[in-house]
Amino acid sequence: MSLNVIKKVIDLGDGRTIEIETGKLAKQADGSVVVKMGDTMLLATVVSSPEAKEGVDFLPLSVDYQEKYAATGRIPGGFLRREARLSDYEVLISRLVDRALRPMFPEDYHADTQVMISLISADKDIMPDALAGLAASAALSVSDIPFNGPISEVRVAKIDGQLVINPTLSQLANATLEFIVAGNEHDINMVEGESAEIQEEELVEAIKFAHTAIKVQCLAQKELTVEVGKTEKRVYNHEHSNEDLKKAIYEATYQQVYDIASAASAKEERGAKFKAVRDAYIETLGEIDDITKSLAKKYYHDVEYDAIRNLVLDEGKRLDGRSTTQIRPIWSEVGYLPSAHGSAVFTRGETQSLTTVTLGAKDDEQMIDGAFINGYQKFLLHYNFPGFSTGEVRPNRGAGRREIGHGNLAMRSLKRVLPSEDENPYTIRIVSDILESNGSSSMATVCAGTLALMDAGVKITNPVSGIAMGLITNEMGTKYAILSDILGDEDHLGDMDFKVTGTKNGIVAVQMDLKINGLSYEVLSNALNQAKDGRLHILGEMAKTITAPREDYKPHAPRIVTIKIDKEFIGAVIGPGGKIIQEMQRETGATISIEEVNNVGIVQVFADNKAAIDAAVGRIRAIASKPEVGEIYEGKVKSIMPFGAFVEIMPGKDGLLHISEIDHKRFESMDGIFQVGDEVRVKLLDVDKQGKLKLSRKALLPKPESNKPADKE
Repeated sequence: MSLNVIKKVIDLGDGRTIEIETGKLAKQADGSVVVKMGDTMLLATVVSSPEAKEGVDFLPLSVDYQEKYAATGRIPGGFLRREARLSDYEVLISRLVDRALRPMFPEDYHADTQVMISLISADKDIMPDALAGLAASAALSVSDIPFNGPISEVRVAKIDGQLVINPTLSQLANATLEFIVAGNEHDINMVEGESAEIQEEELVEAIKFAHTAIKVQCLAQKELTVEVGKTEKRVYNHEHSNEDLKKAIYEATYQQVYDIASAASAKEERGAKFKAVRDAYIETLGEIDDITKSLAKKYYHDVEYDAIRNLVLDEGKRLDGRSTTQIRPIWSEVGYLPSAHGSAVFTRGETQSLTTVTLGAKDDEQMIDGAFINGYQKFLLHYNFPGFSTGEVRPNRGAGRREIGHGNLAMRSLKRVLPSEDENPYTIRIVSDILESNGSSSMATVCAGTLALMDAGVKITNPVSGIAMGLITNEMGTKYAILSDILGDEDHLGDMDFKVTGTKNGIVAVQMDLKINGLSYEVLSNALNQAKDGRLHILGEMAKTITAPREDYKPHAPRIVTIKIDKEFIGAVIGPGGKIIQEMQRETGATISIEEVNNVGIVQVFADNKAAIDAAVGRIRAIASKPEVGEIYEGKVKSIMPFGAFVEIMPGKDGLLHISEIDHKRFESMDGIFQVGDEVRVKLLDVDKQGKLKLSRKALLPKPESNKPADKE
């Protein structure tokens, strides 16, 4: 069997290459490629249904990234021992690819389309997430599926002051900024990542640097499309149309919609008025078929789209009456929940987050058991978006992709200001429950999370705030308006959703999605500077509630003491089969964890009261302390021999109290001097080369007076 395998090689300019191969694997898919960098290999496939389903007026696109455990030579954990539902890490990568691909499909293409990306081989130092977008786009490029690409994604990081494309995992430990950037050969359409309080100019510089690499990867895909012979895409017709109806709806409803939009009403009132205009017009049509009714609703939506955007561009007015730079009213409160370790309510306009902070022990760390990423995580942030927050009836089915993505953005933002592990021994869990939502609930989570951390007494380095920016442009791109603190409707009808979080010193995280082509770097810079003003305003409003972390944790918050012991004592603290550590936990009520780090034993003692901690720490120190020559100990007689007694001066540490060191007077035998269990005060005289302890009681007793006659003068 002959194979028509075609390959393209992309030079990253520093000796590293990326290889795209098609024609060998998964040939029944509409498009299939293998992308390889080092030993990391991704298989990307795409399939799209020949026809769209009746009544579908959107693109039913699904993107799934999954890691095969065999790629890293591992067997999955859990009872089933097989790959199961996507992990949060895989969901986040799926979202990165989805957000980059979705704007590039034709607006009138509505066929079910599925993109699947699998990690089939892994290099432990080459991160697959930066290659996933390239793989998905390449699979589309070698198919006949309509696609206005290609696109690609790269990771850009600044390491030791230098910008690097797709750095290794080990290099990222020293990065001051790290962003995944996606785009086509002309424009950027997605950015997500974090940084160490950088300035706006530095972010723009990094995006420009990433775009240069993206252009090279897009060119390689275009060449691959030609070589495969897929320059002609499939013909489709997924939309009905009625130009006369469209024109009639526009003429009959545009001014009404414009007037409602300019009246600055609340969300529910405004929505009800828009719906009333639509329903009233549809009633004038009389008996109509389902297709006509669906078209009428679609065209009316287009009227809303144009009217609201024109209001902003022509008059600088927004749906709630604000100017383009104005932030909605803010109020916040901390300590709202008396039993939580830290809590805050943050409300901005019609968006509200109730956020809690819980402080836990090392045992509360989350175990990450992925094929590529595994280990433990001690900072957790969970974001919940129930239906009632938008007045909807929606079943609670756990966290979806949106919740995972929004929570990750907030987590990236807040982890940048957490104290070091030496200053903060706790496992920290933040939970943001969105109680109301009308735009930018993830940014409300960042603000509420900052307030709750300070309320909990966690010594963050700086408060963080976040803001969502929007963009509206005309068709020619000659006129635009940047919107601060966007509403939900402005997100839906706008051309950009750009979330920026940061401290007073700079940016710590960014998430940007563009729905249009042609965003200039000038507009991007203006948006960032306007976001900075908004961020600082929000920080000022937050400071009216609390300005710095509380001096101490709440009285009911658990306490943790971390002590270091010599490596040799780890086994003694644990005991055979865990007997000693379990006994200490049972008798003191404290939770004790111990691990070896850099040849040192790190012991954490966790309890909800000081007495339990003091008792446990005392017992650990007694076990792990080394006897010091010259020190005095309260010992206990463990056994008696003809030549002396063995006295335990520390748990598990016995020394010999020789018969000659019991008293200044001489004893002929040990009979009647001590009994096993007697307490005796002794001094450690010496530790020999074998570690044997030499004790003395005599050294602590006063010397008897001499019987010699006094000297004559």
